[in-house]
Amino acid sequence: KNYYHYDLDITNQKKIEKIFKKFRSNIKCIINCAAQPSHDWALRNITLDFTVNAIGTLNLLELSKKFCPKTVFIQLSTNKVYGDTPNKITLKENKLRFEVKKKSKFFHGISDKMSIDNSIHSFFGVSKCSADLMTQEFGKNIGMKTVVFRLGCITGPGHSGAELHGFLSYLIKCNINKKNYKIFGYKGKQVRDNIHSFDLVNAIWEFYKKPKYGEIYNLGGGRQNSCSILEAMKGIEKITKTKFKYVKKNQNRTGDHKWYISDNSKFKKDYKNWKLNYNLQSIYKEMIKAERERSK
Repeated sequence: KNYYHYDLDITNQKKIEKIFKKFRSNIKCIINCAAQPSHDWALRNITLDFTVNAIGTLNLLELSKKFCPKTVFIQLSTNKVYGDTPNKITLKENKLRFEVKKKSKFFHGISDKMSIDNSIHSFFGVSKCSADLMTQEFGKNIGMKTVVFRLGCITGPGHSGAELHGFLSYLIKCNINKKNYKIFGYKGKQVRDNIHSFDLVNAIWEFYKKPKYGEIYNLGGGRQNSCSILEAMKGIEKITKTKFKYVKKNQNRTGDHKWYISDNSKFKKDYKNWKLNYNLQSIYKEMIKAERERSK
C-alpha cells in the first residue's frame, strides 16, 4: 500500500519535478539505476546516451538539492569509467582465462585508485563518467549525502540479458534455449566478477544507514565470484547438461576489458556488516531455474 509507481523519463525534468514537489523532504533515499546500459549501443546515438546517463542524473541531483537536500543519493555507476586502463595490467594467458600473477597488486581486484584519464572509454563510459563525477561533486562541494558504486556485472534471476549486455543472463538464456552465443574477442578468456542483486541491495542498505559525502566504491563479486566466458560456459553446462553452441569473433568490443575484478576491501572496511551471500554456483543455479521457468 505504500508503493507508488510512476512511469517517467529522467530526462524530462518538468515531470520528474512534480514527484519531488509532492513528496519533498519525505524522500529519504534516491537510488539512480536509470541508464542507457550498453557501450556498443551508445555509438549509434551518442547524444541520447549522454542525455539519459549524464543529464538525467544531473536532473535528479538538482531536484534533490532543491526539494530534499538531506536525502541519501546513490548512483549506480560502472567499471567502464576506467576506460581501457585495466587492459594495461600485466596478464598471463591460461587455458580458460586471462589472469594476473599472485604477487600482482591487482590480485584481489581493482580499487577506485585506478585513473579514469588517458584511456579509450567508449561513449557510454564517458556519459557514465560524467554522472559519476557530478554525483561526487554534489557531495564534496555542496555537502549532500552521495555515493557512487562503480559496478561490474550485476546479475540475478530477474536479469533480462541481451546479446551486448547482461553477460550471465544472456549466456544462460542461450544455453537453455539452444541458441548460438557470440564471443566478442579475447578468445572468450575475458574475466568478470559477478554480484547478485541481493548483495548489491544489501550494500545500498548499509550505506543508507551510515551515509558519507561524495564517496566512491568499486563494488562487485570480487575474486571469489570471477569467471571468464569459457569458465562460465563450463559451469553452466555442468548444471544443465546441455553443451553450448557458440562462435568466436576476433574483434573485441571498443573499450572492453580483458580482465576486471572489483576490489571490495574499501567498502568492507567502512561497512563491516556487509558480505557476499551468493557465490557463483548459487547464482548459476538460481538463474538457470528462473530461465527454465520462463522458457516453459
